[in-house]
Amino acid sequence: MRSVLFWILALAAVGSSLTMITRSKPVHSAIAFLGTLVSLAGLFLLLYAQFVAILQIVIYAGAILVLFLFVIMLLHARSGEGSVEKLRLQRPLAIVLSLALLAGVSFLFLQAGLSEAPTPAAGMGTAEEVGKTLFDHFILPFEVASVLLLAGILGAVVLSKKESWS
Repeated sequence: MRSVLFWILALAAVGSSLTMITRSKPVHSAIAFLGTLVSLAGLFLLLYAQFVAILQIVIYAGAILVLFLFVIMLLHARSGEGSVEKLRLQRPLAIVLSLALLAGVSFLFLQAGLSEAPTPAAGMGTAEEVGKTLFDHFILPFEVASVLLLAGILGAVVLSKKESWS
């Protein structure tokens, strides 16, 4: 049953991600991106990473995707459509590189063979385990990321205030 769910979610993730990069309208790409994020959350659930799956939905599908949609609507307020393609070779080059990546991943997958994933330890992927790992082993990078985010927020506030004073 788990392998069937895996293949359904994996095909949904790949299909929606291919839809995302092939649509010409940014709003359609954003909706396909939502499908990719939900499929990935399902894959995290199959890996017994409940906390990461919930974060995937709440942060990425909830906050980041809404931010993308706001930017799309602000940049293309009337039509919601993207700009005219300026680089003629961009699309064929992206297709060739995507096919090369797919061939490489397929080759590695076929070399590794099919085997069942080991069952993770009890409690793995829960908020408690993620918090223990984060604060026991990665406290310095966590704090550095916090300071960088704070600096970014302060910079955005300063830049917005300078524009309103003009």
